[in-house]
Amino acid sequence: MAHRPSVLTGLDVFRTGAGRPWRKARLGLIVHAASATAGLEPAADALARAGFTVQALFAPEHGMEGALQDQTPVGPSRHPRLGLPVHSLYGDPTRAREFARLSPSDQALEKLDALVFDLQDIGVRYYTFVWTMALAMAACARRGKPFLVLDRPNPLGGDVMEGNLPDPDFLSFVGLHPVPARHGLTAGELALWLNETSAAEPRADLTVIPMKGWRRRMWGDQTGLPWIMPSPNMPTLDTAAVYAGMCLVEGTNISEGRGTTRPFELIGAPWLDGPALAETLNDVRIPGAFFRACAFRPAFHKWSGHVCRGVQVHVTDRDRFPSFLAGLELIAAVRRLRPGKFSWASPPYEYESRKLPFDLLSGDDEIRRGLERGVSPSRLESSWREDRRRFRARTRPFHLYE
Repeated sequence: MAHRPSVLTGLDVFRTGAGRPWRKARLGLIVHAASATAGLEPAADALARAGFTVQALFAPEHGMEGALQDQTPVGPSRHPRLGLPVHSLYGDPTRAREFARLSPSDQALEKLDALVFDLQDIGVRYYTFVWTMALAMAACARRGKPFLVLDRPNPLGGDVMEGNLPDPDFLSFVGLHPVPARHGLTAGELALWLNETSAAEPRADLTVIPMKGWRRRMWGDQTGLPWIMPSPNMPTLDTAAVYAGMCLVEGTNISEGRGTTRPFELIGAPWLDGPALAETLNDVRIPGAFFRACAFRPAFHKWSGHVCRGVQVHVTDRDRFPSFLAGLELIAAVRRLRPGKFSWASPPYEYESRKLPFDLLSGDDEIRRGLERGVSPSRLESSWREDRRRFRARTRPFHLYE
């Protein structure tokens, strides 16, 4: 690729010099389709070509190739070209007992000298890749194996946080530790914070390979790096910009646009009145957003094959757009407009068989109960500001970038 990016990822820094002490180590790699160099070479190939000894690969949710839809179990396999074993780090999410499969097994770690994490996160609590990182880091700590994080940009930047911090009783694989919905950290920064502050696990032998050139104010398209889909329903940066709020719709009977070409931007159901919903939401005057009435027909997932009517979220100013608040306003509006049709989705969901999916996504049951009582989303939002301020103060010592 001729274009030279302004940011070097941890992978490119590692393979071109910083990884020299690890050149003779037997490495396992936690990778997926977005684990690539700035020149679009897959991480495993790039490291092998640079002289590193790659012994095994580990696949997170959606699989190593990023082809599997959400809630789809990932099985063990073998890399078709490299011939390396691919260990699964995502079991069947409908079975609570399979939560143990989310950590690397002792057998998989036994023949490795170190485990390397290189997944592209998107900076939102319910995106599971950082929790794969946390569980893998804990497994390495228990086994006395070094754990390396090759850092990558938070495509939403690192200056803004949104949403609440979860209640400890509602921690799950869509929020394994108490961080805001939009947390403003890179995976490397989050790893450093977790390793120093988690009381449940021994401290890992952690090494973070920082990026070069990244700044907290940067959005993903300001890094010069190519966008590679980290999961099937994260096709663009536009999707990531709305995901912190519109993923909450996943915990309802409304379609969040899966099965369309604009997931999380298209929201609707067959029984909704799109123009009425758009008018209601635009009257709220959410900063940086316009809601346009639309219709769509999902090819799969909720309401597959049915024409859904609702809205498309158009972000007009991403620096002002409060995605989490917008998601709550949308759900509140649908409940008011169609109270007899709206419902919360039922478990099981992400290894939890009792708690409601919405409560797991939102991190407690107070948000749902507040919406049911008619509490305004803006009032809910104002109650979390001090929690976010304290979170920023606790995590600031682990910032690697200005």
